[in-house]
Amino acid sequence: MNFKQEFIAAIESHWQLLIQWSPRLAIGVLILVVFLFFSIRIKRLVINRLKNTMNDPLLARFLSGLAKWVFIVIGVSLAMHTMGLGGIAGGLVAGAGVSAFIIGFAFKDIGENFLAGILMAFHRPFRVGDTIEIEDTIGNVVALDLRTTQVKTLDGKDVFIPNSLLIKNELINYTIDGFLRQDFTVSVDYQTDISVAISIILETLDEVSGILKEDKRPSVAVSRLDSSSIALQVFYWLDTFDKSVQGLKVKTEAIQRTLKALDQAKVYMPADIVEMKNYREDVFKTVGE
Repeated sequence: MNFKQEFIAAIESHWQLLIQWSPRLAIGVLILVVFLFFSIRIKRLVINRLKNTMNDPLLARFLSGLAKWVFIVIGVSLAMHTMGLGGIAGGLVAGAGVSAFIIGFAFKDIGENFLAGILMAFHRPFRVGDTIEIEDTIGNVVALDLRTTQVKTLDGKDVFIPNSLLIKNELINYTIDGFLRQDFTVSVDYQTDISVAISIILETLDEVSGILKEDKRPSVAVSRLDSSSIALQVFYWLDTFDKSVQGLKVKTEAIQRTLKALDQAKVYMPADIVEMKNYREDVFKTVGE
């Protein structure tokens, strides 16, 4: 038998094998397509259900994505078993476990951030929109994935913080309970009636939109005694769940109104006094001559 006959015989053999195997292949591909289609539908269904039952869109997106990939893995495994590739599927699973073990050592930081992302998806000290501080970064949480957390700083920068840092370091959440306290200092003259000044400040803050008046009322306290004035520390609270309230805008308005009200009430707000003494008049006279 020459080469041409051997080639034709090999093609015919593979063709017959393909014909015999094509029904399994078609069914396997069909199963895979069906599972891919339903995985997308399941993701949408899960995220819609979770959004209606929990106040945590990050966790809802994570669980819906996890449900999608679990469904896809089941579909791939079932399709391979249908096509007679069950042994290969088992080998891939075993190989994936060994590979994950090896890669875990090679990419320790990536694996650490990945596990931290999974942990924070279920138990996290912040939500989307919360204002947090981690190390030298202060900003609002924008998004969380399995590796990093996106924070938009107060000056508009987008910072992507590795999830492992959020777990291992001290994290401050300014808005998790819906209340944020702000403060500023006003200095008044020693001749001022402190009770009158405090009453004026509190009445003024009641007129500022965005400052809480019922749950947590504003307060004023004497914080220190300076050389030429008395420092009054003014405290007030904001509702962080109210997205129409802008902290910097409220603080600016509160300070402007307070200064104007104290000025209209003839409350003197002195600046620091610097006293200069000359103990060597003879030296200055000699230099002048």
